This record gives sequence, structure tokens and C-alpha cells, in this order.
Amino acid sequence: MVTVEEGFPQSSVGDFIANQVMRAAFDYLDAPILTIAGKDVPMPYAANLEKLALPNVDEVVQAVKTVCYK
Repeated sequence: MVTVEEGFPQSSVGDFIANQVMRAAFDYLDAPILTIAGKDVPMPYAANLEKLALPNVDEVVQAVKTVCYK
């Protein structure tokens, strides 16, 4: 399972979902849950820096490959 969101990684919705799934369905998981979130920095105003602070496609693809053992 991979959760993706643009918010901060601490106390995020993705962390809450991962926590609930781990409690209810731990025995059914084949790999650890990964959460992809925005970087732990204040959100920049400049467009080029904002793109660096938010999750990107490469991070999501790498996380899915990691969970699928590819």
C-alpha cells in the first residue's frame, strides 16, 4: 500500500490511513506501507521551488516498485 498526498508528512491523512490499515490488516500486507508526502519545508511561493517541495511522479513510481518488489 502506498499513500500519496501533498501535505506535510507528520500527522498527515496518509499516516492515519496507514495506521488504520496496519492495525486492521497487518497479516494481509506483503510489504511495509509507504507514505509519499510533501517535503518537510515551508511551502515556497516560487513555482520552480514549489515543484520541488511537492511529491512527483518519479517518487510515486519508485515507491510502488519498492512495495511490489520490482
